[in-house]
Amino acid sequence: MTTSTSPTARHLWTRARGVTLALALLLITGVTVAALRSGAHHGELDPRSADPYGSRAITELLAARGVTTRLVTTLDDARAAAGPDSTLLVAVPDLLTERQQSALYAATAGSGGRTVLVAPGSWSVQTLAPGVVADPATSRDATLDPGCDLPEARRAGTADTGGHRYTVTRQGIDECYPSRRLATLLRVPAETGDGDTVVLGAPDILLNDRLDQQGNASLALQLLGSRPHLVWYLPSLSDSTAATPEEEKSLFDLLPSGWLWGTLQLFFAAALAALWRARRFGPLVPERLPVAIRASETVEGRARLYRKGDARDRAADALRSATRIRLAPLLGLPAAHAHTPETLIPALSDRLRTDGQTLHSLLFGPPPGDDAALTALADRLDALESEVRRP
Repeated sequence: MTTSTSPTARHLWTRARGVTLALALLLITGVTVAALRSGAHHGELDPRSADPYGSRAITELLAARGVTTRLVTTLDDARAAAGPDSTLLVAVPDLLTERQQSALYAATAGSGGRTVLVAPGSWSVQTLAPGVVADPATSRDATLDPGCDLPEARRAGTADTGGHRYTVTRQGIDECYPSRRLATLLRVPAETGDGDTVVLGAPDILLNDRLDQQGNASLALQLLGSRPHLVWYLPSLSDSTAATPEEEKSLFDLLPSGWLWGTLQLFFAAALAALWRARRFGPLVPERLPVAIRASETVEGRARLYRKGDARDRAADALRSATRIRLAPLLGLPAAHAHTPETLIPALSDRLRTDGQTLHSLLFGPPPGDDAALTALADRLDALESEVRRP
């Protein structure tokens, strides 16, 4: 009769069920989160979308005021549409490559029209709006007061512009809706002609579900309705003027702002968790040895270790220290003064009527140079202790 030792299916399931259930839970969670996120921002900033994050409502209001809206998805169409009677809205400027940004700015800088940049980050704002620098920290306040003399902002009043914050490096730029002294909406006049560039720190005033709040609708209508034609540019990955390999963004360019501070916070949190969960050793607990070991065996074992390591200095220190500890009570000295030459040597010299220099060299001198000198030192220490013990 033979017995099989190979694992059965039940045994394999028992061993792997924990890992399998964890992976299944992780997969279900990921799919659920992805589904929720994909549905929440469907059609974001799309002028055709009636979803909460779409922008169809603002285009309908503009159409009622005689402003036509044209949707483009390529850079060539956006450049061709730039003119003095049009407003070019760039929905996601950070999706453009450096070459695309430079080409777009060259087409709009002297066109005499208006360019509206929606939430541009440090990647794009310096190219598309020279003289403006994006601050790494975003605004914590969604609704802000105008805080400037720009007519459009003063008529609209409070609005949901909180998002990216910007600083300016040249004169003549209108700074509005400040959050902690940094503007979240800018109007940058063109260096030549009557055109300008509007930098919006957040897309909230253009979204369907936020348009009826605060002065969002008024501000959006004034910024986008200053010209009879609105060109809504939604950059896409299928653009024929996509980036060449040498212009592709690096990994650090794709990371969101503040990633470094987030990484440092995670590092410190992990370090604190490691300190919290680290094993703490308590005081030493004496334990009875199962076998009694003779003192002579311990001495011989330690002596062999010293000899194997050629540690004559440590052996000599051990011999001298043990001798001094035994001599101190014989001389009437406290144990704390056993290793103090200024106290031990005079008391020992008076007891034996011997030169103190010789005693100092014997008890506190340099280590012996060879095994023979170490043996001689041990003999002399034994002789000294015997002489002190003699009545």
